[in-house]
Amino acid sequence: GLFGVPELSCPEGFQEAQDKALQESEQLVQKACTTPPGAETVMIFDQLSDALCRVADLADFVKIAHPDFAFREAAEEACRNIGTMVEKLNTDVDLCQSLRRLLTDEVVMNSLDPETRRVAELFMFDFEISGIHLDEEKRKKAVNLNVRILDLCNEFLTGTHLPNKIDKHVLPEHIRYNFTAEGNYLQVAGLHADCPDDLVREAAYKIFLYPDAGQLSCLEELLTSRNSLAQLVGYETFAHRALQGTMAKNPETVTQFLEKLSDQLSERTRKDFEVMTNMKMKLNPQNSKLMPWDHPYYSGVLRAERYNIDPGLYCPFFSLGACMEGLNSLFSQLLGISLYAEETQSGEVWSEDVRKLAVVHETEGLLGYIYCDFFQRPDKPHQDCHFTVRGGRLRENGEYQLPVVVLMLSLPHSTRGAPTLLSPGMMENLFHEMGHAMHSMLGRTRYQHVTGTRCATDFAEVPSILMEYFANDYRVVNQFARHYKTGQPLPKNMVSRLCESKKVCAAADMQLQVFYAALDQIYHGKHPLKKSTTEILKETQERVYGLPYVPNTAWQLRFSHLVGYGAKYYSYLMSRAVASMVWKQCFAQNPFDRAMGERYRREMLAHGGGKEPILMVEGMLQKSPSVEDFVDALVSDLDHDFETYIMDS
Repeated sequence: GLFGVPELSCPEGFQEAQDKALQESEQLVQKACTTPPGAETVMIFDQLSDALCRVADLADFVKIAHPDFAFREAAEEACRNIGTMVEKLNTDVDLCQSLRRLLTDEVVMNSLDPETRRVAELFMFDFEISGIHLDEEKRKKAVNLNVRILDLCNEFLTGTHLPNKIDKHVLPEHIRYNFTAEGNYLQVAGLHADCPDDLVREAAYKIFLYPDAGQLSCLEELLTSRNSLAQLVGYETFAHRALQGTMAKNPETVTQFLEKLSDQLSERTRKDFEVMTNMKMKLNPQNSKLMPWDHPYYSGVLRAERYNIDPGLYCPFFSLGACMEGLNSLFSQLLGISLYAEETQSGEVWSEDVRKLAVVHETEGLLGYIYCDFFQRPDKPHQDCHFTVRGGRLRENGEYQLPVVVLMLSLPHSTRGAPTLLSPGMMENLFHEMGHAMHSMLGRTRYQHVTGTRCATDFAEVPSILMEYFANDYRVVNQFARHYKTGQPLPKNMVSRLCESKKVCAAADMQLQVFYAALDQIYHGKHPLKKSTTEILKETQERVYGLPYVPNTAWQLRFSHLVGYGAKYYSYLMSRAVASMVWKQCFAQNPFDRAMGERYRREMLAHGGGKEPILMVEGMLQKSPSVEDFVDALVSDLDHDFETYIMDS
């Protein structure tokens, strides 16, 4: 069966696995309600969470990645049913009462260790979000809002990807071939950001971002419903609710972080826009005003012109085998961990090119399994991501339940003459996703509810982004980058130039991220919103980003991150700031320092989400970072490395 789960040898098995989980959870609910308050209460809650997550997490992955439609459909159904059960449990007054008895018993609470206390509080937080503390009528309202929000999220997400159609006669004949024809219409399914023709990019931008009335009302209702739910359960705004337990803690800190970062970037961004404008003037003298559809394209042109980074020159040095060896060697030196390929049983994997790796520590033994689903196939989503399939936890019998994760990439298959070769971007993504996997393997918590990457969103990306710093360091790359034919190492100046090329227009790129994060905060801030979502977009874009708003466009209707990262889009920037500080302070001097590797494991990876994120950062940096420190870390990454700069000049 899939992942070694015997029931899942066929799609119908999902029904069986789900029924078993629901049955087990009913018994655990009864047990929780009759157990006197103590550490065992938290243990039972965690078993309950585990019973449901073992099916839901696995189904979450299968429903998007399995090549067989019947499996995808069965997994989708299981997700829905488990989701309904979770909603029911989150509004079960008796179950909540058993946890409240524990939380209000001061003597018992003081006898618990910090991790157990935190997990108990996190479970209570889930109850309160569902309005458990409200009267019957309001509780019903909270349940209905939760259901409605879930539907609106799915509807909005679908709408973000739908193409827009336009009568083909509206567009000049010479650019029509760039779009898919459908009778008399052309379909515009994206921004065509890399197209060298300014007119194609402009047309794609104006057509793809043309507002759709249905999508607009869906977004408005989603934001209003989120706000209503947050206020109903006792928060000032949805952002206040979403940021509880994060590194930032509250929207005020996020706003302060974004404003200070924006101030520090403004001069550099202005210079970046100036350089792009000059480049546009050179290539297109009639129309040299820089527009939003120009930024991604011209920053790419400048990068290519200054550093001539042809991915084709790098690929031969980054065969998949060499990259995996590089990761293995790095983990072994830093953490005493090795990756071993393992045979899979019949029916254990969903595609024959999926590889299973055992993660083994030199003294602690087997830590868990990583399934590598690395290659392109039809119907497979084109996203690089990490899925927890089973969380680690300490079982009742004293054994540790080993974590199981999947890493999904979209790499090309090997050909007869060459192995799978990765572009520099793909290599960096592989390192990034492996950072998540190591977090899952080493976040060996007692409780499944806070294992591995089950932590605050603004902390979750730290381990993965930190791995990008390793991937861009010549000392690390030099250990594995060898030409697959000749065995020669990748020259040092090629690595330096690759790193420097990433700094071209990087301030403007970061400013764009600040704009998205600021927009997300306003949308999830005080309601009713002062203006329409489009007017807010226009105002924020001109104030924070600097390139003009284009009339009759509504970029926010394509902002799919509003679903999964509502009020938390800033997380990526904050995680990068922390990763940058950890790199500079702990690894830049020696990326293979075992003592630092052990400190990193002990202070940052080992706790999963079982400890407050800012305390983990303080433990690693041995100081308490301020908002200014975060901003400085991000901005100093934009400075050119003097040595390379002089060499290339």
